[in-house]
Amino acid sequence: MDVYGLIGRPVEHSLSPPMHEAAYDARSLDARYVTLEPDPGRIEEAIDGADALGVAGLNVTVPFKQDVLPAVDTTPTAAAVGAVNTISFDGGTPTGHNTDTEGVIRAFDHHDVAIEGQSAVVVGAGGAGRAATYALADAGAETFVANRTVERAAELAEDFADLGVEAGGLEALDDRLPAADLLVNATSVGMDEPDASPVPAALLHGDLAVLDAVYSPLRTKLLRDAADAGATTVDGAWMLLYQGVAAFERWTGVDAPVAAMNGALRDRL
Repeated sequence: MDVYGLIGRPVEHSLSPPMHEAAYDARSLDARYVTLEPDPGRIEEAIDGADALGVAGLNVTVPFKQDVLPAVDTTPTAAAVGAVNTISFDGGTPTGHNTDTEGVIRAFDHHDVAIEGQSAVVVGAGGAGRAATYALADAGAETFVANRTVERAAELAEDFADLGVEAGGLEALDDRLPAADLLVNATSVGMDEPDASPVPAALLHGDLAVLDAVYSPLRTKLLRDAADAGATTVDGAWMLLYQGVAAFERWTGVDAPVAAMNGALRDRL
């Protein structure tokens, strides 16, 4: 039996186990998915231990996405984003991937939204913002990052200067959004306050495709406002789903049963 899992702290409410277990059942794989909460000061030992025990793959969530970097060989994407959310064990040093970027791209693709040549705005310059910004810019979108703390957005844009990324404060949304094709909310706004949105409703329009990384609730105020404006809306569960799909396919070499994984995920939201 192959064992896969998730390391983070906390992980008891994670939606990854049912999603991956549904995939194993659908593909008749002899595998299990477990959750682990390693000591924060011993994360490198935890990765070495998992490798020694024959664990086939790990997902990584907060607060360990940067802490695992010294224990793995990162792919170019993970190195650029500066975070790892998936680890594969193939002999030798474990490989650290970032499938959050694929989650963004495949979520838009599922909704028939083009990225290359489009104008994109990402709100938020934290971990999710870095992944979304890199994903969109690398896929050929002209990408702008807006963040409450301008300095943090500027640092992100500098890191991705070779991809043409620009940055500014939230006030820049007034100028950027009317001409934008894509919008990603990579902040947690809308999670704890269901009636809060990171973007004024008046700036949304029918030519936008809006992805909100928040998946609880599924229909955030941002997405409700976007739908009212006639925009294409993409809830955060699609991004969560497709980062898991990418991890499953890397670990197993098998095409993921997307419908089964999506059903298991949404049954618990």
